[in-house]
Amino acid sequence: MAGSRKLARSFTLQGLYAWLVGGADVTLIAANLAEDEQFKRADEAYFRTLLYGVLKEEDLLGTHIARFTDRTLDELSPVERSILLIGAYELLNCPDVPMRVVINESVELAKSFGGTDGHKYINGVLDKLAQEMRVVEAGQARRGKP
Repeated sequence: MAGSRKLARSFTLQGLYAWLVGGADVTLIAANLAEDEQFKRADEAYFRTLLYGVLKEEDLLGTHIARFTDRTLDELSPVERSILLIGAYELLNCPDVPMRVVINESVELAKSFGGTDGHKYINGVLDKLAQEMRVVEAGQARRGKP
């Protein structure tokens, strides 16, 4: 299941990228992604939750993210912006996913799809965001508790 969620995040990133860059209809983007051979291995429900959830809450997520970035969201690369939106959505709406998993998965996406040091930027922003959105969990992590 963990691998299928990893793939769901990857396809969500691709969908958000296509939406940000091309502005195509998200339903068409999702349908095109579902035709990919690898999509069968992805958690389709999680993919849809992330893709449509991020788009529905983009303004709210962007407000949270913007407080921890050194530039506007529009100035971020579409890859970094998409990854931060996915990570912020998971931190806010998916309490079953530990914050460390959210951050690590986001960093891995940035290493695979982003620029040279983009993963460091993603890590820094999401770590600060997690401290705020997951106060109890972040406090436990600082004290070394699981």
